[in-house]
Amino acid sequence: MEFQALKYIYQPAANHVEANTLLLLHGTGGDENDLLSIGQEFGNDCNVLSLRGNVSENGMPRFFKRLGMGIFDEQDLTFRTHEMVAFIKELATKEGFDSNKLIALGYSNGANIAGSTLVLYPDFLAGAILYRPMQPFKSIAPDLQNTRHTPIFMSNGAVDSTVNQADTATYVSVLKKAGFEVDNHTLPTGHNLTREDLRLSIDWYKQNFK
Repeated sequence: MEFQALKYIYQPAANHVEANTLLLLHGTGGDENDLLSIGQEFGNDCNVLSLRGNVSENGMPRFFKRLGMGIFDEQDLTFRTHEMVAFIKELATKEGFDSNKLIALGYSNGANIAGSTLVLYPDFLAGAILYRPMQPFKSIAPDLQNTRHTPIFMSNGAVDSTVNQADTATYVSVLKKAGFEVDNHTLPTGHNLTREDLRLSIDWYKQNFK
């Protein structure tokens, strides 16, 4: 398959060339409009780039295929991650933002392709906010290394039937061992996002990028 462009919305900050760029990655069934209101709560001093996944599952946009609930098509995930990163690099030149100052904010399916980016391009992202993530690949090479000490925010629901808490602990351990600075939170909720997710992640963002 050849790479295809992704549909997107780009909202530049006043000082867009030097600003951080918040990369919004929706969950299953969402689109590039889904997380804009969340992105706006991080302030008007960062660019916002929101993407729509190129995969359709029964009419619902996704960033990559899955074989069943919680079972990822890892071959497609790998391809779609390469496709997305190549697209973002081209877009950075077109829109004039710094691709070295990219902070992913992903929910569920979007968090998982952000996680895949951390694995396949460990120094590409300046940071990542992962709401309800799962480990993107069953097996991650033990020599994975992040040299930027990239800060990662993760939040999971204690009663989330989609995400296994033990698997999350393993995922956090893998990322920390690779050199990522992981701040993980378990909240008393399910797979849905809450105001507490947002409050904690905004505080984290201010601490790391303000």
